[in-house]
Amino acid sequence: MLGELAAMGTAVCWSLTAVFFSYSGRKIGSDVVNRSRLIFALMFLAVMHLLLEGSLFPQNVAPYRWWWLGVSGILGLVLGDTFLFRAYVMVGPRLSMLMMSSVPIFSVVFGWLLFGETISSLEMVGILLAVGGIGWVVTEKQNGLTVVENKAYKAGLFFALLGALGQVANLVTAKFGLAGGYPTISATMIRLFVAVIVLWAFAALRGQVRYTFRQWRNKEAFPAMLAGSFTGPFLGIWLSLVAVSMTRLGIASTLMALPPVILIPVEYFILKRPVSNRGIIGTLVAFVGVMMLFVNVGG
Repeated sequence: MLGELAAMGTAVCWSLTAVFFSYSGRKIGSDVVNRSRLIFALMFLAVMHLLLEGSLFPQNVAPYRWWWLGVSGILGLVLGDTFLFRAYVMVGPRLSMLMMSSVPIFSVVFGWLLFGETISSLEMVGILLAVGGIGWVVTEKQNGLTVVENKAYKAGLFFALLGALGQVANLVTAKFGLAGGYPTISATMIRLFVAVIVLWAFAALRGQVRYTFRQWRNKEAFPAMLAGSFTGPFLGIWLSLVAVSMTRLGIASTLMALPPVILIPVEYFILKRPVSNRGIIGTLVAFVGVMMLFVNVGG
């Protein structure tokens, strides 16, 4: 059961990461958190890369891998995560992660369009259930919101959707960089390295480097940001690798898709935000739909 436990651990890590980054983003801004956590994540991953591959950074990387993994890092970690982090602040971790659960839906569709992959009847049913569940949750009327708050809510959902599309683009381009069985941990390091350069170069051009470092002094936000960097890019990635190597892909992927469900009690009991019956049922329906996609893939 080690593979299944690792997959469950991954889901818990992604859930905690969403909560940590949502909290710190509200304190010091989503852009500060996004570029800061990449620095910490790169350090954590360097240690893991040393343990698994024998070096702090990938060696003798072919130019085409740099290209595809670099593009993957820009689309996923720079653009996609920038939108996702703004969604964390605007609509919270639960709805943001629910929108991110659309990633496998887009992946199946793009796999069909770009790589000629077939879509089975079970996958089609799963897509319809997942889209229906997500749509039912996000279209629920938000009572008690001002006009400005309602606009922010809609913008937050849109940013989360853009974050999901960025993740899909990241997966599609990373597939080319991973060709030939290239180690996932090495690919992750390269993606992170490129994203760090791009985000911090952009921050330098905007004169926000010193401002970012000053925000690290925030005694409430910094521990949450550091914890999110550890539970997500470091521990979450490591557990996900353990999961896919020790159990079937369908089982591992299904369990790792649990964050929207896990975040329901977290949001209600810890963050003190109301969660309606419609939100709970819609999330569970969406999860069942996503599960059908993964089970069909993993066998």
